[in-house]
Amino acid sequence: MATIRSFTPQEPWQAPEGEPLVRIEKVTKKFGDVYAVDEVSLDIHKGEFFSLLGSSGCGKTTLLRMLAGFETPSSGRIFIDGVDITEVPPYKRPINMMFQSYALFPHMSVEDNIAFGLKQEGMAKAERKERVAEMMSLVQISPFAKRKPHQLSGGQRQRVALARALAKQPKILLLDEPLGALDKKLREKTQFELVNIQERLGMTFIIVTHDQEEAMTMSSRIALMRDGRIEQIDPPRRLYEFPSTQFAASFIGSINLLSGYVVEQTSHYVTIQSEEAGGLLRVHHSQPLVAGMPVTVAIRPEKCRLIPELTGEPNEVSGVIKEIAYLGDVSIYHVDLPSGKRVQFTQSNVQALAEQPLTWEQTVHLSWKEDSCGVLTE
Repeated sequence: MATIRSFTPQEPWQAPEGEPLVRIEKVTKKFGDVYAVDEVSLDIHKGEFFSLLGSSGCGKTTLLRMLAGFETPSSGRIFIDGVDITEVPPYKRPINMMFQSYALFPHMSVEDNIAFGLKQEGMAKAERKERVAEMMSLVQISPFAKRKPHQLSGGQRQRVALARALAKQPKILLLDEPLGALDKKLREKTQFELVNIQERLGMTFIIVTHDQEEAMTMSSRIALMRDGRIEQIDPPRRLYEFPSTQFAASFIGSINLLSGYVVEQTSHYVTIQSEEAGGLLRVHHSQPLVAGMPVTVAIRPEKCRLIPELTGEPNEVSGVIKEIAYLGDVSIYHVDLPSGKRVQFTQSNVQALAEQPLTWEQTVHLSWKEDSCGVLTE
């Protein structure tokens, strides 16, 4: 999992008096009988790097296109700075969009591509030249000012498209899968560059992506979408550590899900009987649950630790290693429990070429803390 952005304790979306820059109210978009977006409501605040995350067909790109003005909602309203822009054409919105294909003019140089929108707006030549130079410097492509797009690498073309989108200084920049054409290492590097540029400008970025690591690395908040609806909206760390549904838990990272039912609950903990785990599970949980209620316990693989033997305490399982994946920095182990349920745990590979004590068909015992797992009711 990629590094997650960290933030100050008080964020704009947490302040009761904070007015959102973007407000989407019960927006629905139908194509025939199909609901591409189904009554979505959300607020996005000034200066956020906000991600719409989900698999293909979940509605994220349609929602972005409605923000841009390329699609009109079937119902609902969209506001920017308190102004209803639902029916406002794209060219009159304080928004710019960077497309996945970059859409650069092949016959124009880098500086002419960046200057195109400014020229269309009638900006004076001297001011236009200064703005273009500023944008090229910002995205570090000044040495390529006179080149045509076909003379640039994929990463350089991506920077030109970004500079062109930023040149008009919109209130909001929309990014549609902007890193999809880049190789893995360049994509990872560009993620941090985008974050740095966004923070320097103080602009609001709204990005569409299907890549969970991309969203986790760059975002202040993530809206996870499913079947045209929002499954969960949260900062990356909370979305990862405290998913609200089994879908959210499974979509972000790897996770073990053990079904069971509530046995008892105290003010801080809930005890769960799980046949899949082969015993009792205990989870730090303060929200009221009803005895006998079916629930699912969610544990991330990195939260599981090896223990020499079972002690009879809750949150312990035994199983046999069936699969091993070596990923360099970590190894992932797939363990079959006596119930037939398969779980995963990970171990960091701290020393190069270290002797690996774990192997296939080996019996292992695992444990985890009460506050490192969660209870899901959906």
